[in-house]
Amino acid sequence: MKINVRAFALSCGIIWGIGLFLITWWIILFGGMPNEPVILEHIYLGYHISPAGSIIGLLWAFVDGLIGGGIFAWLYNRIASPKKDVN
Repeated sequence: MKINVRAFALSCGIIWGIGLFLITWWIILFGGMPNEPVILEHIYLGYHISPAGSIIGLLWAFVDGLIGGGIFAWLYNRIASPKKDVN
C-alpha cells in the first residue's frame, strides 16, 4: 500500500503548524512568558512566546511539517513498494 505524498505532507504541515500555534497560546495564557529562550527560537527564526511569535511559528512549523511529512511519505513508498521479479 502506498501513501499519497501530497496529502500526507499537507496533513503533517497543518497538524504541526496548528499544534505549535496552540502550544504557544497555552504557554501565554497559563504558563506566562518564560525568561529563558525556548529551543524553538533557535530553530525557527523570529519565533518567540508571544502573539506575533505564534503566527511566525505557525508558518515555520507548517513548512517544516510539510517537508518532513513529504520526505517520510516518499521514503515509506520507496521502502514499502514490493520489488518486481524480472524473469
